[in-house]
Amino acid sequence: MTAVQRVVAVTPNPAVDVTYRVAEQRLGETVRVQEVIRRPGGKGVNVARVLAALGVPVVALQPVGGPTGDLVSAGLAQLGVEAVLVPSPVETRTTVAVVDDLSHPTLLSEPGGHQPPAVWDRLVAAVARLAVPRGWVVVSGSLPPGTPDGRMHDLVAAARDAGSRVLVDSSGPALLAAASAGVDVLGPNAAEALEATGTTGLDAAAEALLDAGAGTVVVSRGGDGLTAWTADRSRLDQPAVPGVTGNPTGAGDAATAGLVAALGRGATPADALREAAVTGAAAVLAPVAGEVDPDVLAGLADRLPTSGAPPLPTTPRTR
Repeated sequence: MTAVQRVVAVTPNPAVDVTYRVAEQRLGETVRVQEVIRRPGGKGVNVARVLAALGVPVVALQPVGGPTGDLVSAGLAQLGVEAVLVPSPVETRTTVAVVDDLSHPTLLSEPGGHQPPAVWDRLVAAVARLAVPRGWVVVSGSLPPGTPDGRMHDLVAAARDAGSRVLVDSSGPALLAAASAGVDVLGPNAAEALEATGTTGLDAAAEALLDAGAGTVVVSRGGDGLTAWTADRSRLDQPAVPGVTGNPTGAGDAATAGLVAALGRGATPADALREAAVTGAAAVLAPVAGEVDPDVLAGLADRLPTSGAPPLPTTPRTR
């Protein structure tokens, strides 16, 4: 397998992720928080942190502004993740996850503020500067409210003009804009794929996204695993690792990181899906989004309900 070229993980709408651990989530009552964790967040930031843990060269790119933007900047430096920050007059948003060991986490996600055109121009220029031939640019998460659809097209075009391949994990009009821009891989979850295309089945949704211009569509189905549809309309189904419980927040981002790491090494689509499933499962075992323990990957791979585990990374890991 080839060495992985640099990945640029773009978060158009970053956040400070706050995780509240409680004994039990109870709506309408005063609930005491047992533990508070604050980390730089947003889907692209989570992808960057997991790639760094896997030993993949990665740079996290995002606009930041205000005191919460300072927290994102300081947090990435503390975590040892290389970052390029585009200054913005818009305050970076906050998201809150309320977690217990009894039910699915409750997520409270601020929408973020509208970024002015100058910030978008600097973000696109940074993609053009940082993207490398045979590398990957991953654009993950929502776009700030009021963002013109053409901005997603600009990000994809800048990456492809630099010789990078592009994966976009977004939703709504941004997902369709990425497809029409000729993105190499679209990575929505099942609900996002159905909502963006107005279809009632995943096969139809994937067909619509491929027809719109996407090269490959990889849909995350949570505990049911992942499914990929390629340009020739082949379908690949990958079940999830069985018996994994914990905090699923950010598991899809970790799966995206595993997928890109595998594709960057030249893995087959089937092997890349298996690695994505394993990396996503590892994230469920972590206490907060954007973390995986590389030491658990081999054991999880052995539990995959497929004929053979993926060739996992052997590159030196960075923390």
